[in-house]
Amino acid sequence: MATDIGTGLREALIETLNSILSPQTEVRKAAEEQIKILEVTEEFGVHLVELTLNRNGSLLIRQLSSVLLKQYVEAHWCEASEKFRVPVCPDYAKAKIKEMLPHGLYEPISKVRTSVAYAISAIAHWDWPEQWKNLFELLMVALKSGEEAAVHGAMRVLTEFSRDLTDQHIPQVAPVILPEIIRTRGRAVEIFSMIANMICMMAEYNKSHAKTLLHPILPAFMQALVKGLQTPDGFTSDSGLKKEILTALTVLLKSVPKQMGQYLSEILGPVWHTLTNSAMTYVNTVVNNREEADDPTDSDGEVLGFENLIFAIFEFVHVLVETAKHKELIRHALPDLIYYLILYMQITEEQILNWSSNPDTFVEDEDEDSFAYSVRISSQDLLRVLSEELHETCGPSLIMAVTRHLERVETQRSSGDPAWWKGHEAVMLALGSTRELIIIQLSKRKLDFDISNFIQSIVLSDLDPNLSPFLSGRSLWCGSRFCQVLNPEQLNRFLEGTVSALNQSPNPILKVSAVRAVWGFCESLKATGRQAALVPFLPSILDGLVGLATQASSEVLALILETCCIMVSVDSNFSSSHVTRISTLCLAVFIKANNDPVLVQLVQDVVKELSSNPGCSPTIQAKFVPTLTSILVASSDKVPAAMQSVALDMLEVMVRSSSPPLGDSLMNVAFPAVVQRTMQTDDLSTLQNGGECLRAYVSVSPQQVINYRDSEGRTGLEYVIQVASHLLSPMSSESSAAFVGKLITALMRKMSEHLGDKLDQLLRAVLSKLQITAVALAKLLEHGVTTSDSRLQGIIVQGDQVFSHEERIRTRSQKTAQPERWTQVQVLVKIFKLIIYELSNAIDTSMGKEDLNESDEDDAEDGDDDECWIDSIEEGVEGNGGELSDLSYLPSSCFAPSDLDTVDDDEDPDAVSDPIYNLDMQQYLSQFIVTFSQHPAYSAFIPHLNPHEREVLQGIGVQC
Repeated sequence: MATDIGTGLREALIETLNSILSPQTEVRKAAEEQIKILEVTEEFGVHLVELTLNRNGSLLIRQLSSVLLKQYVEAHWCEASEKFRVPVCPDYAKAKIKEMLPHGLYEPISKVRTSVAYAISAIAHWDWPEQWKNLFELLMVALKSGEEAAVHGAMRVLTEFSRDLTDQHIPQVAPVILPEIIRTRGRAVEIFSMIANMICMMAEYNKSHAKTLLHPILPAFMQALVKGLQTPDGFTSDSGLKKEILTALTVLLKSVPKQMGQYLSEILGPVWHTLTNSAMTYVNTVVNNREEADDPTDSDGEVLGFENLIFAIFEFVHVLVETAKHKELIRHALPDLIYYLILYMQITEEQILNWSSNPDTFVEDEDEDSFAYSVRISSQDLLRVLSEELHETCGPSLIMAVTRHLERVETQRSSGDPAWWKGHEAVMLALGSTRELIIIQLSKRKLDFDISNFIQSIVLSDLDPNLSPFLSGRSLWCGSRFCQVLNPEQLNRFLEGTVSALNQSPNPILKVSAVRAVWGFCESLKATGRQAALVPFLPSILDGLVGLATQASSEVLALILETCCIMVSVDSNFSSSHVTRISTLCLAVFIKANNDPVLVQLVQDVVKELSSNPGCSPTIQAKFVPTLTSILVASSDKVPAAMQSVALDMLEVMVRSSSPPLGDSLMNVAFPAVVQRTMQTDDLSTLQNGGECLRAYVSVSPQQVINYRDSEGRTGLEYVIQVASHLLSPMSSESSAAFVGKLITALMRKMSEHLGDKLDQLLRAVLSKLQITAVALAKLLEHGVTTSDSRLQGIIVQGDQVFSHEERIRTRSQKTAQPERWTQVQVLVKIFKLIIYELSNAIDTSMGKEDLNESDEDDAEDGDDDECWIDSIEEGVEGNGGELSDLSYLPSSCFAPSDLDTVDDDEDPDAVSDPIYNLDMQQYLSQFIVTFSQHPAYSAFIPHLNPHEREVLQGIGVQC
């Protein structure tokens, strides 16, 4: 009977799958609903496996079944899965699926085989090793079979599975996988990279891992990797394989530079050959698009772009140069290396099309801090690294490379090659990107380079509007980068060209380049005290910026505002004369784009600069305050809360940037509107920004706040205290009080003599919201121990997690079935643990800062004695503990620093002037613990300390 039911369900499933493939929408939708019904049957997954593996079945049905199988595993295999839906697959069905599924790794059809591999990997995520002990035996059999399909299938499983490995898995997995995958190719190299990287990360705390798991197989792998790199592209090798090999070599070079030293002589030759041979291929196929690119594909049919190989080479060289022990290997080849980097910097035809049709993309891609990535950007990054790490050699080498390129371009131009200009553009980009190095070495006469002649004969000549706008724009930018070495005539020509491009050129690329050049001229001329040369051009430049802003999209508009900000700082008289026009532009952008945090921040930067100028402050207030106030007093159904929050932020900037006494509009119009909005909103962001805005009033002009009176005679101080009490109310959200401590501190520091009996009211409100900081924890512990407070002694909370010594690996299913266990301790013990945790963080932070101040050479020498080299040092995090309520359920190891206060104290004028800002937390907590250790009650705390806590205490000389 059960067999008949199973057969019936299988037939129903086949019929439903056929209906899903129907071109008729109604039939397809009905079938999709039917699948949801069949999905909850116990053997649904079993039937999907059977259909997937049936080589006599319809290919479409098999592919669809394999996709549904992967989805079924994700949704019904384990209740701990984020995608879990009831019911869970029964154990007997799981056993059948795991028995049948590995046969699919031998499937000749790639798409079916890949789906099977994904399903196996998804199951292994939950069941390996306890509930699928023979999985790796099955995979090794497939790898050793010699069948192409089986090897690919097993490698696909291992690729996916290795991405999910932890340090607990590696000791079991590495000895099994690594010896076998050396016989395979691209996937094997990818897996090797991931596992080797994990081993080296583990070696940071246990060096034996690298010795036992990585070093024994390193010679065999290096031989295979070097051979793969030396093999010419063809049937047995391609750029995809070489890319994976270079990635693996980079991981090893970064992690075990000492062991890699003996292989570098064999590696550098093939890497250099690949870099140089690839250059002309890249220029012909990508830069100039004159040949068809022959991009290889991987075993899944995925195209492996030629650019990926270039990225891998650059990354390898990058790591090589930053390793003190090996950077000298690059020095002698620097002129040639930079020559090829400039080749790779050239603009591609695809970029020309994209940027011409979308100037926003041009701005974003060409920004120095761009998140975009391309061969052009990657080559610039590597050139900057070379200029920093090998600066003495890099300058002369760059000039040698530039000279070669100028000769090459001249030949191109003479022969009528229309792409000649790309060489000039790349040369100017390279020189401009390393401006600081060039200027310094020229001033020290270490560079044989006639920069004045270069600017006259190349850069100024390329300003010709009949040439490519990308070239003319780059010329303007290059002139702005080197304006400190320009003679007055050259500077005047560049400024005239910039004004012309802004106001007369119809080309958006040239206009955007001119905006970027304006920023460069302002920055350089202001820094060198030559801004007088720029002042006559500022009105015309402003005309061009405002005209472009009226039709600009977000990225271009951001560049314009950034340029306006530095431009108004060049000459105060110019700013005062044109403040109305500039403030009108800023207000228009604010109203239109108040939901864009980048544009709002840039508007605030301009407003801040103008507000700090006494000649501009009244105008900027008259322009902004009425609009901001109308936003604040508007009802929530007419103006969104987010807009009111941003308006409060803008007012804070204006108040902070203005010199006291504040203008009438800020005090008599804006101040009461800020109070009203903060008291009447329940929006968290508005509450926080309202409190911060009032803090700015208190900090900048406390006397005006005290003197303020409304129509009913209430003072500004009363209003501020009312807002502070509101933010601290137990009925308010915790987040709303995130910054209120700073407001109260400002009140006490600026108005303490006027607080009177309101001080008691404030302190009571503070106590009701007090966060447990490290200092407060210490005081609370001191109180509990010295007074034997029964209220504290009666509170029991979780202490440390209890681990079983028999467990080596806990899979997800185990964690679900066997909940974590914790010790139970008094709250005073927990508080002591938290204090030790904070001290540990403070010590780590201090050590991190000391280590970062050491020289690179010292770091490298220390690393030679280690089995795994750490290329960076992460600073310890300074934590603030948690809420008192958190103590009931959080382990001491889980107390991470609070993220509520997102304002950088280094930029907060109130925080910098606060005495507690300079408190040495490490010294304070160390002294507290040393003193506490001499109290008779201390001995009762010792049994509850874990090994790490004991180590911290012993480090400060406390016996435990």
